[in-house]
Amino acid sequence: MKTEWAAPDRRDDSPIRRPAHASQWGLPFCVLAFFLALTGCQSGEKPKQKAPEVGIFTVKPEAVTLTTELAGRTNPSEVSEVRPQVSGIITERLFKEGSFVKAGQPLYRINPVLYEAAANQAKANIATAQATLAANKQKAERYAQLIKIEGVSQQEVDDARAAYRQSLAEVEANRAAFAAAETNLAYTTVTAPISGRVGRSSVTKGALVTASQADPLAKIQKLDPIYVDLTQSGDDYLALRRALSSGGVAPSSAEVRLRFNDGTSYPQTGRLAFADIDVDETTGTVTLRATFPNPQDMLLPGMYVRAIVTQGIKREAMLVPQGGVTRDPTGNATALVVGKGNRVEQRALTLGRAIGNRWLVTGGLKAGDRLIVDGLQNIRVGMTVKPVAASPTAINPR
Repeated sequence: MKTEWAAPDRRDDSPIRRPAHASQWGLPFCVLAFFLALTGCQSGEKPKQKAPEVGIFTVKPEAVTLTTELAGRTNPSEVSEVRPQVSGIITERLFKEGSFVKAGQPLYRINPVLYEAAANQAKANIATAQATLAANKQKAERYAQLIKIEGVSQQEVDDARAAYRQSLAEVEANRAAFAAAETNLAYTTVTAPISGRVGRSSVTKGALVTASQADPLAKIQKLDPIYVDLTQSGDDYLALRRALSSGGVAPSSAEVRLRFNDGTSYPQTGRLAFADIDVDETTGTVTLRATFPNPQDMLLPGMYVRAIVTQGIKREAMLVPQGGVTRDPTGNATALVVGKGNRVEQRALTLGRAIGNRWLVTGGLKAGDRLIVDGLQNIRVGMTVKPVAASPTAINPR
């Protein structure tokens, strides 16, 4: 007997039953997949960050002229205070105050009457002594003949010879007195001992002056050339000497330039003449003297000036722009350089003097280092940067 299997009866419009977990988790999985896909698209489209651009200065050695600015005073190269060498009344002043006078030029006249009389008297005394000398000479010669025939005694001969020698001495003494009288007479005309610019006169016509008085009649100063006496710290002078001896600094021509208080410069160039051989115990300074031509008398004695002294030439010096050097909180000098892989590195520097708008670096940098002078505000140590040549204004700011 054949048995047939019949499918269960199901209407076409009856709903299909789904598992309960499919209706609960299907939608969240779809939303999560959508956000993951969206995130992946966004991360793929984000551009890479560019390295910041910095201006660099390539350090290279160069020869640098070392100068020092020192304070100084001008002094005349020669100075003479004119004083009378005889006493008397001033009868005439023979120069114009403030004018240039030459050595030997008459400046004053003192009343010569008394000195002329003294010279005449000394001259007359010479004539008297010469007459006495002639008589005593003849007597001594006669007695020298008479002693041969025993016409006079030996004592008389000796006395005649002594009188003759005494007359000789009197003639010489009167000649010396006459020379002194003539010298005093010449001193009644007071002359300039040196050539130079004469100042104001301290006496006028009719004034009484005395020999070797304390107050000068006038002062003469030689202003061309003129001296400028400078003072430098003993420690700085010693450091320069050490640099010269070690070979790091070569001797230069020791030129000196002057600048006035108003900022203007003296047109003539001077030369360093010498340095004093000792250090002032109270100030610890060494005096340097420079000589300057002064044809127009622009420099006057006692003026305060600033001198720029060329003291040497340092070879293989490292000069860097001041804009590339900063200070840390402790005051030490630091700088940022572009190192390997264009990464920013920090260096501790040892600085020398400032030369213009640049620093003389004595330690911390070497030739070829790329010093960052522009764009410092946008970088930090360890960051990768794009180095480019710095602009001229960044290297030499006004």
